[in-house]
Amino acid sequence: MLPNLDVDLLKTFAVLAETGNFTRTAEAVGRTQSAVSMQVKRLEDLVGKPLIARVGRSNSLTSDGQMMLDYARRMIQLNDEAMTVFTKPEISGHVRFGTPDDYADRILPDVMARFARTNPKVQVDVECQASRTMVDMVKSGDLDLAMITCECDIANAQVIRSERLLWVTSARHSVHRSDTLPVALSQFDCAWRQMALDGLEVIGRPYRLAYTSSNSVAITSAVAAGLAIAAIPEICMRPGMRVLSETDGFPPLGIFDIGLIRSSKTNAAIDSLACHIADAMCQLTPAMAAE
Repeated sequence: MLPNLDVDLLKTFAVLAETGNFTRTAEAVGRTQSAVSMQVKRLEDLVGKPLIARVGRSNSLTSDGQMMLDYARRMIQLNDEAMTVFTKPEISGHVRFGTPDDYADRILPDVMARFARTNPKVQVDVECQASRTMVDMVKSGDLDLAMITCECDIANAQVIRSERLLWVTSARHSVHRSDTLPVALSQFDCAWRQMALDGLEVIGRPYRLAYTSSNSVAITSAVAAGLAIAAIPEICMRPGMRVLSETDGFPPLGIFDIGLIRSSKTNAAIDSLACHIADAMCQLTPAMAAE
């Protein structure tokens, strides 16, 4: 009979994977450093594989450790979800939530399914708009909560993830080698558009705007079909795409923040949804389909 994995061990292991440091992990989980080492050793003994590679003072995951981390996160999530259902008071109410369609496509199915299971009496209305539009909607009270791309003039956002903006092209075409680059860009009110235009100036190659759209599916479809290159977040990578790197002549575009903003209205339903979204974004891994 197979042994059971202890969720407590998995939680310590997941924190260590994030910090890469036994001392910081001990502080985070409220244990001594020796206790953390013993927990990791016990987990390694259970699975019969080394999970942490220790080189001097640095600690990194082995290939088996990377695989275990994926299982650990899923098991921790399911454990916490089950405990929430049975131990927390039942929440009811109505939340008006906004998000750009780029993020909606990537995280909403999983987040809303989890939220509905733990909060079956909460109604969630979802609005997909540009970040700047949602800032105004939150200020006016038309939205209770919104996930936005943070910009320097947007204040009071709770940053829940930092993300790379990447140049991407079709994995099956070579449109990025065109003498005049065909480019697909988002609309004028999107921060990524300006980052992309600044990046094109750095590259110094002739380009033309082949497609512009406020809809992320339109942009990514043009890329996947080999009709244009585009600048998109790493988490929005889709099958049929590949990242353009400096060896292709495309320097990094930079990093931007994703945040949550809230209206003055507050209740348990809004707080719970905000926590679900923040947790999901922390655990989200890039959809690097071309790997």
